[in-house]
Amino acid sequence: MTRWLTEPVPLGRLAAFRTLIHLFVVGDLLFFTPWVRTHASVPGELYRPLLVGRLLHLPTPTPTLVTVIFWVLLALALLAATGRAPRLLGWSVFALYLEWMIIAMSYGKVDHDRFGLLVALAALATVGRARHGDPTRSEAAGWALRVTQLAVICTYFLAAWAKLRFGGLDWLTGSTLARAIIRRGTDLADLIAQVPHLLILAQFGIVAFELLSPVVFLVPERWRLTTVGFFYSFHAVTMATITISFAPHLVAMTSFLPLERVRPVWWLRGLLGRQPAAGAVVPAGVAAPAGAIRSEEPEALSGPAPAVGPAAP
Repeated sequence: MTRWLTEPVPLGRLAAFRTLIHLFVVGDLLFFTPWVRTHASVPGELYRPLLVGRLLHLPTPTPTLVTVIFWVLLALALLAATGRAPRLLGWSVFALYLEWMIIAMSYGKVDHDRFGLLVALAALATVGRARHGDPTRSEAAGWALRVTQLAVICTYFLAAWAKLRFGGLDWLTGSTLARAIIRRGTDLADLIAQVPHLLILAQFGIVAFELLSPVVFLVPERWRLTTVGFFYSFHAVTMATITISFAPHLVAMTSFLPLERVRPVWWLRGLLGRQPAAGAVVPAGVAAPAGAIRSEEPEALSGPAPAVGPAAP
């Protein structure tokens, strides 16, 4: 179990995941949940903090508190996306975003699509520096990605458990999807709703999918990306029919993907016409100067290391 939890992955994968997660925090503040700022003007007596807020004795949100958290979190998330000071900035962003989510969800509505993102922020803060495109394998990076994957799958499995716990078996044959389509459905959803019994079958399918989601850890490696692709297609259909995006969850789910192939720094250098330094590992498709090593040529990385300085006697 320890070997599985800490299975080494390339540091480049973690670096890309770190950048993506922190950039999403910026996008979340500006585009996905800007409504959280309106809680600054909500009367304090309506604030009912979540359990974690009560345990930490967090203060009742005020206009000053909400404004300060917003701007400080925005600035720190942008800095953390660069990969600098990963532990200091990582823990700072996690703490501030946790408080931001407590402010968001302490007025009667709690979204379950934030769990994987919060776990990702905490796990990333435990790993030191990681550079984009770095093929060096790290157990610490593997652990950070693995616990994020577990959080993503727990979100599915526990969602099914909640449906059956609070709705019972009647949830399967009830009108949950019908109500969702009436409230926020699209033209595509209206067409689907006209097919007899299809919504009931869809509800059985949703619960089955959520209960079976842990299978992603059991399938062979070559099928894992296909399974994750099915997860994304499920959310694409959800968005196309009842306009629920689960954006934070989808970003956290990229922990399953080979993100080390995403090298924005190299792409940016290519656009700017800058060449990597001699001795650097250069990905495919990038012009390499003399002395640079291409990552797609493993033989260039093998063999004895070149002598540096005067030869030993």
